[in-house]
Amino acid sequence: MLTPPTSVGLYIHIPWCVRKCPYCDFNSHQIQGEIPEQQYTESILLDLDTELERISSHVETIYFGGGTPSLFSPATFSRILDHDALTGATEITMESNPSTLEHRVLSDYRIAGINRLSMGVQSLDDGSLQRLGRIHSVEEVYSAVEQAHAADFDSLNLDLMFGLPDQDIEAAIADLEGLIQLEPDHISWYQLTLEPNTVFGKYPPRLASDEQRADMSDAGLKLLRDAGYRRYEVSAFATSPASECHHNLNYWQFGDYLGIGAGAHGKVSMTCGTVVRTQKTRQPDAYMGIPRTRSERINADDLPVEFMMNALRLVDGVDMLDFERRTGLPLEQLAPVLHTLRQDGLLQESRLALTEFGFNHLDSVVARFL
Repeated sequence: MLTPPTSVGLYIHIPWCVRKCPYCDFNSHQIQGEIPEQQYTESILLDLDTELERISSHVETIYFGGGTPSLFSPATFSRILDHDALTGATEITMESNPSTLEHRVLSDYRIAGINRLSMGVQSLDDGSLQRLGRIHSVEEVYSAVEQAHAADFDSLNLDLMFGLPDQDIEAAIADLEGLIQLEPDHISWYQLTLEPNTVFGKYPPRLASDEQRADMSDAGLKLLRDAGYRRYEVSAFATSPASECHHNLNYWQFGDYLGIGAGAHGKVSMTCGTVVRTQKTRQPDAYMGIPRTRSERINADDLPVEFMMNALRLVDGVDMLDFERRTGLPLEQLAPVLHTLRQDGLLQESRLALTEFGFNHLDSVVARFL
């Protein structure tokens, strides 16, 4: 039986960036003139009031993503977070880039209510940063991280990619070693992928072979483990359970979340027993006119694979009863697939969680639920 959750996450999208990176397929828009920060904030607050009518649960986590949210002033974040429905949130994350922080005081974001910072470092090599189209330097990374530590955020995440253009295994591991020395309590470490409808998708750069990138992954996983970072999701590593990103954990556990802002996505469990996905108007100008929401019920036949493609990304998986709570479907209907996966040594016996062997074949396991 579908059980609407008692808490939800809230994602707020701020779509502008200084320059669009050639690998980025997010709904982000390069700044043209002055950002309409106040007008966009008004639309966010209007949108938020409408979305809150969908739920009876409280907002537990908030995530400001982009784009580059740190282009907005601390005062804007304070104004949004002063909303009555948001005062009880326990984890409030803001994405940022090192280059956009120099003219801001990070402690002002902390005072405004942001308690978790996620910074897009991507590399600690200036040549690699230039090839990725990033506008910050390694020196700016060190400065921004120093500011973040001084501001005393509850948690600091640093994003790093591997398998970069012209990168070999020695350079990839040197990047990761340097990042670990910056002492974040959370690291997001993932392989560069070439997405359609991006500059890199149209004009692919020279990358290492699949075998070489697999070697990078193996060496990096060992380095992170030896440094005290526990892998709890495919690309997420934390020094303790308290440092894990609880907003993202809600996604992976197939929890509910509201999506606010241009192009933002949401997922809500309805009291009538259906699960609905939402998407906002993509273009910022149109969104600031009248924020429109497209809602679509997830077909019951699609719920198993949607659930599994999230839950099985977690190293510990989820409780078996969570499938029924989050989808409203009986777990028994998956019994033949689950039995086969266990026979093949891919799935654990007592949880919806992959074995170590199965985790290395995540995509093929998920495909079995199609």
